[in-house]
Amino acid sequence: MTTLNPNDGHLVVINTFTVDPVRADELLQVLEDATERGMRKRSGFISANFHVSLDKKHIANYAQWRSKPDFDAMLRDPAAQEHMKKAAEIAESFEAICYELWASHSTVGFFTKSWSAEA
Repeated sequence: MTTLNPNDGHLVVINTFTVDPVRADELLQVLEDATERGMRKRSGFISANFHVSLDKKHIANYAQWRSKPDFDAMLRDPAAQEHMKKAAEIAESFEAICYELWASHSTVGFFTKSWSAEA
């Protein structure tokens, strides 16, 4: 389950894919299969959330990992590399960027990196 508290120290990875809208469902299926069959079972994996643009030309994966070393270990795994290769073959392009969550705001309050407060 995705949690959005910057004080947890989780690594956030946002993968953005550009895809032919005709192949968007195919790419989503590959991403979901890879997550369910492999990523979800890896040490350090927390969550993955797939978002599709309204025109189906872009897919974003908002993923959380316990730490950068956990994420890096996944990248070195040949099975994970195979899943990523399948996604890359469908997508026109993609970019994965690692982030640190700085702040999270909601109707119940907000959290920032160094402290938390409620509304």
